[in-house]
Amino acid sequence: MRKERNKKDFELVRKAKSGDGRAYDILMEQYHDAVFNIVYRMVRNKQEAEDLTQETFIKAYNSINSFNEEYAFSTWLFKIATNHCIDFFRKRKLKTYSMDEPVQYKEDEIKHEYASDDPTMEHRMIDSEKSRLIREAINKLPEKYRMAIILRHHEEKSYDEIAQILNLPLGTVKARIFRAREMLKKHLKDMLF
Repeated sequence: MRKERNKKDFELVRKAKSGDGRAYDILMEQYHDAVFNIVYRMVRNKQEAEDLTQETFIKAYNSINSFNEEYAFSTWLFKIATNHCIDFFRKRKLKTYSMDEPVQYKEDEIKHEYASDDPTMEHRMIDSEKSRLIREAINKLPEKYRMAIILRHHEEKSYDEIAQILNLPLGTVKARIFRAREMLKKHLKDMLF
């Protein structure tokens, strides 16, 4: 049973490595719940677990060419999920300092000076241009991906709500959002930074 599963997974991975997005979507649908369960047990927050699960699949997709077939795909994927959660916790526990307390340096105290928080006209124009580019990129997505990404990011609907609204299985919704994000990232890569 396990050998048969690994054989099917390896075939899907080979197809995904050669650019077959549907093959990766199938892998994502097969392992979504398992990855979500691992992540959820670590973070104990459903929304964060859902986001971290999606990010895990994005990381795996971006690293698919480094997958070694000596190991089961699931083992490799679960390791990415676990490491991503560890990184998530590390970022949350960054040491913080009070912005009001002076910093002691040798025998001197250094007080902080801060620039105004008000965005300059230039920053407002840049933000406006970024927003316009993102809206245009979203509008160019095929309808099935555009609808999913708008419901998720503009309407802030949960994956379950989107599945109900679009009358689709949850796995399909997650796959569409994943693919839409990948398309947007590819389209906007050179424009935004």
